[in-house]
Amino acid sequence: MSSIFDDVRGEFSKTNNAVIKLILTNVIVFVAIIILYIVFTIAQYPHYYQWVMDQLSLPASFGAFLYKPWTLLTNFFVHQGPFHVFFNMLSLYWFGQVLEEYLGSRRLIAIFLLGGLAGGVLFLTMYNLVPYFQPELANTSLIGASGAVFAVILGAATLLPEHTFFVFLIGPVRLKYIAALCIIITMAQLVGPNAGGNLAHLAGAMVGFGFIKSLQNGYDWGKPIYSMGEFFQKIFTSKPRIQVPQRARATTSTTARHFSQKSENTSVIIPNQDEIDAILDKISKSGYESLTREEKQKLYKASQQ
Repeated sequence: MSSIFDDVRGEFSKTNNAVIKLILTNVIVFVAIIILYIVFTIAQYPHYYQWVMDQLSLPASFGAFLYKPWTLLTNFFVHQGPFHVFFNMLSLYWFGQVLEEYLGSRRLIAIFLLGGLAGGVLFLTMYNLVPYFQPELANTSLIGASGAVFAVILGAATLLPEHTFFVFLIGPVRLKYIAALCIIITMAQLVGPNAGGNLAHLAGAMVGFGFIKSLQNGYDWGKPIYSMGEFFQKIFTSKPRIQVPQRARATTSTTARHFSQKSENTSVIIPNQDEIDAILDKISKSGYESLTREEKQKLYKASQQ
């Protein structure tokens, strides 16, 4: 069991593997909910389990949502039933890898989060403004990553419409046809028993399509997500103090002359704060010896300012 925890911790410590991190996050939450369900059921306190679910799922009533605004985010990390989480995570794995390969991890995360948030917003809007949905207002809530996953699916299909997946018993199918089938199924079920979930699917699909089209036109919808991520990273990541190794101190005059010559030849530019932060992050993860020669020179130059 400890090896599983080590593997999970190792995946979260890696960079550029957003697909795996998102899948692990959803699976961990799912397992935690299953454990709570079993414990509270055996203890004959099922209402405690229901209370936990109420704190995580997005209520259809806008009045109830005002008391639990965090549910706009938590709802798409919560699943009930193994098939629910399995098919969502399988789709995220297939289509997320395409986006991550071409756009990088942070844009994949941005599409996933924006798709999930948009799904919640459309769900709340439709259930509170459209008379057809209002009879179920008090008894309906939204959970599941389907809206976020639909954003990833449509994002991948918009970015690479001719890319093919091999579908069991069918053969190679282009992404644009898979996305079109997903939209058709969603539209057909907008008035069914899972109308709320399909509203989230539709909103996520629009986000995925719009995100890629906007990116192709030069504007990145994910900028607020990136800024927020950098803000929390600075809060929770401690920066090591700049320290010049003893060997560098012992040869200060030689190194300084060498660095001065390099600066005059513009092969080493005086580093800015972003470059120093990146170097310090690398030291905290891999140690000083992992730095390249140029990074060591930049770090030394910064220590002399």
